[in-house]
Amino acid sequence: MKKLFKKWSIVGLSLIFIVMTLTGCSNENKDDKTSNKPEEKLYPITIEGQEILVGQTTVGTLLDKGFKVTASEMTADKQINKYEIDPNEELEANSYYTGGSIQINDSLSALISLATDEKSVKMGDSVIARLEFTFISEDRSYLDNIQFNGVSVNELTRDKAKEMFPDFTGDDNMWFSPASMTEYKYFLSFSWEGQLQNFYVEKEYDVDWLNKQ
Repeated sequence: MKKLFKKWSIVGLSLIFIVMTLTGCSNENKDDKTSNKPEEKLYPITIEGQEILVGQTTVGTLLDKGFKVTASEMTADKQINKYEIDPNEELEANSYYTGGSIQINDSLSALISLATDEKSVKMGDSVIARLEFTFISEDRSYLDNIQFNGVSVNELTRDKAKEMFPDFTGDDNMWFSPASMTEYKYFLSFSWEGQLQNFYVEKEYDVDWLNKQ
């Protein structure tokens, strides 16, 4: 069986659940001191009309829409073998998988990571944990079919990003979601001309990056 993606373990899920539960109970008789914390927003990515919500949308949703999801492995003769994933492949519980890609067209693919929760699931039922685009082609006409928070990539300039996300921080070339956002992370990178060159959306998971599996 081929080793799909690179697997890492997700730790602390039970502990997080317990802490959240206990916190909810203890706050019933206290003033809500967290009410002033800004609400975190999950901004959607849309590819050719298909909306993707990182942390919610499953890989199977993309496959059902005809997108090709691939993974790569190094062969014995040091060649890269790219192959389509098997949606029926069983993934372990509490795991995070990196190293996949979604083929958008002949010129563009997006990097993808997957995550599972407390139960093992088929790959088609795992959720998209991270999605990243990099745009290097001089021909950007096809990027009108990719939107971030309802705005096409071609229209999402540095000035437009500042208007859309006033609470983000950065400079003329990079734009980061604020540190107060702990559930979702966003990053946008721009050329000197203000064109979007790279962006990603990810849901934060407690990942054991030292896991050697």
